[in-house]
Parts: sequence; C-alpha cells; structure tokens
Amino acid sequence: MIGESLPLDQPMKEQVLRSLHEIIEEAEAMRQSLFEENCCILSRLETLKKYIVRVQTMAASFYLHSYLSAYTPHYVDLSLAAKHLAERRHGALIIIERNDSVDHLLHHGIPIGAKVSHTLLETIFYPGNPLHDGGTLIRYDEIVSAGNILPLAQHVTSGKKLGTRHRAAIGLTEQSDALVIVVSEETGTISFAINGQLYALRS
Repeated sequence: MIGESLPLDQPMKEQVLRSLHEIIEEAEAMRQSLFEENCCILSRLETLKKYIVRVQTMAASFYLHSYLSAYTPHYVDLSLAAKHLAERRHGALIIIERNDSVDHLLHHGIPIGAKVSHTLLETIFYPGNPLHDGGTLIRYDEIVSAGNILPLAQHVTSGKKLGTRHRAAIGLTEQSDALVIVVSEETGTISFAINGQLYALRS
C-alpha cells in the first residue's frame, strides 16, 4: 500500500485483470517447462518480468492522476510537460504540494509566481537554464518557485542505484505528503514518488 486507499475504476480493473491473466498463463507455462529434461527458464522469467512491469506502470499512471486530481487542476499540463521532457531526455523534478506545507523542507528556491503551464515547466527544465537542476514547486494552479534543493533519502531499499533527483523525490515524500514527478535525463523514464516510495509510469 502507498498511502490513500483508492479503488481502480472499471476500465482499469479490466486492463489489470487481462494483464494478471497473462502473468498467470506465463507462470504456468514456466512451471510446466520445469518438467522438461533440458529446460532453461531464463527467457520466460524475462517475459514474466515484462508483464509484471507493464501492469505496475499501467496502475501507477491511474493512481498518479487520482492522487493529483484533488490538489491541482493541471494534471494534463503536468503529464504533457513530463512526456515532452522525457522525449528530449531533459531531467526534471516537479513537486506538487498537497495537504502538508513543504516550505520548511525546500531551500534556495527562486520565486516564480506564475500559472502552471506545460510550456513554462519545459522551459524551466531546459538544460542550461540556471533553475533546471533543482525542484519546481507547484501549489494548486501556481508554479511557486524553482531551483529548490530537496532533502535526500538516506536509505533507499530498492535494488537499483538511484540518481540525485530520484533520491530527492523519495526524501521529500518521506517527510511530507507531497507528490514528486521525476524525469530521468539518463533514461528518459518518468516516475513519481509518494510516501517515500518510487513508482515508474507507462511511457
């Protein structure tokens, strides 16, 4: 569980059920192959992993929208900005404040005070822009500040080595109920952090 208990809507339930059926079929095929004399299950494990990652990222996309809808009317702008930044491999760290104030957790940010738009977010994170390395804070429909320094997670339990942006996203969400969207400049993947956990999104 990652915080709020949010039910899946019917179309998403059907997609998840289809994906789970694929996972069950692949797991059963792998189990049957173990009875073969010269079996190697490595390729089947890779296929199973792909199915699991697909259903996880599908659900993560649904939950991201659900977690944000009550706190900002600009979900489409945030999604577009993340998508465009990911396509160009421009790293980004977008903080959406929810119930908890995060002012005391952010440092050295530059005030912006502008309405949220995907074009402005993309401009902020354009490489070479002095603000592109820090986090940009969104409060409801306003870009409050940019270039913020966030607290870093000290103990990341995932098996992967995470970069500074991802550790910052986890660190801030360990100490507040904020949601943080991260775009990796190395891989172009989009993730979000909430309650100290990081979830990959469907690209």
